[in-house]
Amino acid sequence: MIFTNSDGGARGNPGPGAIGVVVRDSEVVLEEFGKKIGDKVTNNIAEYNGLIEALKTASKYTTKEVTCILDSELVVKQVLGEYKVKQEHLKKLFLEVQKLIDKFEKVKFVHVSRWDEFQQRADRLLNDELDKKL
Repeated sequence: MIFTNSDGGARGNPGPGAIGVVVRDSEVVLEEFGKKIGDKVTNNIAEYNGLIEALKTASKYTTKEVTCILDSELVVKQVLGEYKVKQEHLKKLFLEVQKLIDKFEKVKFVHVSRWDEFQQRADRLLNDELDKKL
């Protein structure tokens, strides 16, 4: 089982955006990174991009089971089908997530608070990227 923690954020909403991703096997971190994703993105776009990068990274380690952990209730409920994706700019990202899900035997989505240890790590990675000077 592979676990991913992903986070995305934008300063200004919209504004400069970045993601943070932690991919692990139980408690052993396999890969972690932060990445800038644009100069004018929303928090929701950043959250989706974080999940997309987490799924892509997880696919390097397994095709079986993945648990994706996020602090974005909106994204979790949309990918679980509990909320409809009404915004056109999010539909494309939602569909990309659906395609990536098909690469695995089983994908579970979990919403956690920002105070989860690995979620804090993902948040720190994205903020480190946003704090870097151009």
